[in-house]
Amino acid sequence: MQKIASFIYHKMLGFSLVGDFPRDLKQYVIIAVPHTSWHDFYLGLLIRNTLGLKINFIGKKSLFRPPFGWYFRAVGGFPVDRSGGKNKVEAIAQLFEEQEIFRLTLAPEGTRAKVSEFRTGFYYIAKKAKVPIVMITFDFGKKQNVISAPFYPTDNVQEDFDFMYRFFDGVEGKVAKYSFSREK
Repeated sequence: MQKIASFIYHKMLGFSLVGDFPRDLKQYVIIAVPHTSWHDFYLGLLIRNTLGLKINFIGKKSLFRPPFGWYFRAVGGFPVDRSGGKNKVEAIAQLFEEQEIFRLTLAPEGTRAKVSEFRTGFYYIAKKAKVPIVMITFDFGKKQNVISAPFYPTDNVQEDFDFMYRFFDGVEGKVAKYSFSREK
């Protein structure tokens, strides 16, 4: 499967990968930016299969019902109950305690539409679970994915977010007009 994924990713799609996920760490939060299209899902699957690394994602509970629930679980998905009154940060951070290997990918924009700021849930999940954040670009303009070194959130939220925003500056998503930008 790894050779097939690599062939599709590199040869058919023409993408390149810069860097690697930390192999020595079994748990971290991965943020993928920008999230502008459904194409991001299969690109993410190709990247993790090319690297031969177990990487997870979460989705709303309803996605894990028949007929497709088995597929989402098989590719590393975990259902999350997003109904009212539940603390989602706590619930997701709990998954890190329950799983020995858990590398959770999230889209910090929280939507495929254009935004100028990230939602903060991923950040507080990482802090609560005491795990680092690894950033990856989904740059369809340059046809490359750049992976950062692990970054541990500090107690200075503004500086941490400024650091992350700089990493994604100029990255073009599949739908370019929805690419993340600090400009409104």
